[in-house]
Amino acid sequence: MKYDPEMMVRSRSGPRLPELNAGTVRWAVIVILAIVLLSTTFYSVATDEVGVVKRLGAYVRTVPSGLHMKLPFAFEKVHKVRVKHVFKEEFGFATERPGVRTVYRRGDFSAESLMLTGDLNAAVVEWIVQYRINDPVKYLFEVRDVPGTLRDAAEASMRLTVGDRSVTEVLTIGRREVADQAQLVMQGILDEYGTGIVIETVNLKDVNPPDPVKPSFNEVNEAKQERERLI
Repeated sequence: MKYDPEMMVRSRSGPRLPELNAGTVRWAVIVILAIVLLSTTFYSVATDEVGVVKRLGAYVRTVPSGLHMKLPFAFEKVHKVRVKHVFKEEFGFATERPGVRTVYRRGDFSAESLMLTGDLNAAVVEWIVQYRINDPVKYLFEVRDVPGTLRDAAEASMRLTVGDRSVTEVLTIGRREVADQAQLVMQGILDEYGTGIVIETVNLKDVNPPDPVKPSFNEVNEAKQERERLI
């Protein structure tokens, strides 16, 4: 058997891979570029959204739901904003898992729920704010932190409103008026800041005296009811 150097080289290096010609490489590059171009040119906007388009960082247009085109790559960017969705913020409590039997998160929320009434009594107020985005351009570009601004405005408005009423009004007959007035004050603050959101509803979930004074407050209520019964 004769020694074949070429056969020994082939056996050591393994099977040879097929060589790619210049035309194949060129077409592969063209296909990849075409895919990238199409994926960065066409985009879709959901039915509850609008698309806010920026060109090189500057706002240029707002588009409705559907399929649209834009300049490819980073020349134009699209921010999708849910303008038909109703968002919710909770104050004085936090929902951990909603459902038939809602589970609430444990924690101390007294920093935002404990308030002083107009007759210098304390009340623990829990409330909900529901809102929509009605101006997506302002929402994106006018205020840096719209949710944080909303929470600050909501707390300030509720404290101002509760501070103008007696503890009896806040706990009983004046709850609806407190919610309505807080909504008006809150909307005025948000409009002044240019947040681009509109408040749908403000609902007082629960209003109670602080835990340390609950027994005394209940005794006062029982005494008032007993007096009315006797009269």
